[in-house]
Amino acid sequence: MSPSPIVILTALDLEYQAVRGRMSGPRVHRHPQGTRFEVGRLADAGCEVALGHVGKGNQSAAVLAERAIQEFAPAALLFVGVAGALHSDIALGDVVVATHIYAFHGGTSEDDGFKSRPRVWETSHAAEQIARHIARTHSWVRYLPEYTPEPEIHFGPIAAGEVVLNSATSAYAHWIRDNYNDARAIEMEGAGIAQAAHLNGSLPVVVVRGVSDRADGSKEVTDRAQWQRRAVVNAAAFAAALAGELAAEHAAGTLPSQTPTPRIPEMRGTTENIAMGNAQVGVQAGVVHGGIRITSEPPLPADLPQALDALRARLRRALAEGQVDQVTYDAVEGELTVADEALRGGAQPSTVTVALRKVRGLIGDVSSLATALAAAITLAQGPPS
Repeated sequence: MSPSPIVILTALDLEYQAVRGRMSGPRVHRHPQGTRFEVGRLADAGCEVALGHVGKGNQSAAVLAERAIQEFAPAALLFVGVAGALHSDIALGDVVVATHIYAFHGGTSEDDGFKSRPRVWETSHAAEQIARHIARTHSWVRYLPEYTPEPEIHFGPIAAGEVVLNSATSAYAHWIRDNYNDARAIEMEGAGIAQAAHLNGSLPVVVVRGVSDRADGSKEVTDRAQWQRRAVVNAAAFAAALAGELAAEHAAGTLPSQTPTPRIPEMRGTTENIAMGNAQVGVQAGVVHGGIRITSEPPLPADLPQALDALRARLRRALAEGQVDQVTYDAVEGELTVADEALRGGAQPSTVTVALRKVRGLIGDVSSLATALAAAITLAQGPPS
């Protein structure tokens, strides 16, 4: 995977599939907290991408966009999906590229009514210029499926909120018309995506939306006519062309506002690396300032009783320092008692090993106990046969 891929996020499964269908050899990338991305190359654009599904709404979009940014350090972030048109000159199937995003739910409720307090994020100048050039030159059309008519590309503001607008006469419709009259389309994730990018070194972000309805009460009709699927195919085609251009600009070093290299804080004192099992750590570091001195590990305990005593001593220290709670301490102490009694009673070594494995399940994530626990398990298992 390229050190700086393009991250593409979607809200709906059909949006995800429209982008995934353009990827060659997608492979699963699991985030430690369970989020699944797929990484690979956009076959038609030839650039590395990481694709994620964020679900509906600005809040989940912001959280998972932040997660994707931290995980992949991308060159740019794209959001691809469908939206409702707010102006009659925008046809079904057309593509709207956001020049800026309105978070339209902000406001204050007062005696004389609701006062709008919008937030707005502008698309980065360089990314918008690239998108406009692709639209002007029609170079993106080759990414459309064969025999697909070329839709029009619109540039303008997009309104992002937490409701699906499906009326031209509701209070929401009037409010958006009064306060966000220049918005070209309405959707539910763009503000969260824009905020996450803004908080990460003004990372270039572009929201690309295919128009699947008119936000006027006809959504059920257009959905039955498969306009969501048709619209997102167009949006994914334009996004693929845009991703390729953004990746090329980033590789050439001509894409401004690139994500800065993370600042490494000054470290004082010593850093302890914990090696699990029989592994050993020499140096584990991203950036090293100054010299490196490697000292030998303390010798392993001579026998299993010594190892259990050492583990107990570290366990008491971990309890005192708040690294484990009393319930966990009592549970571990109980298993260590089982191991002691098995040793004294001449039980099978497997009894001790099972008890220590239960201990590992209880405190395996406490780094200060890992070395002592690994030493005890090694001695309990004995030399390899």
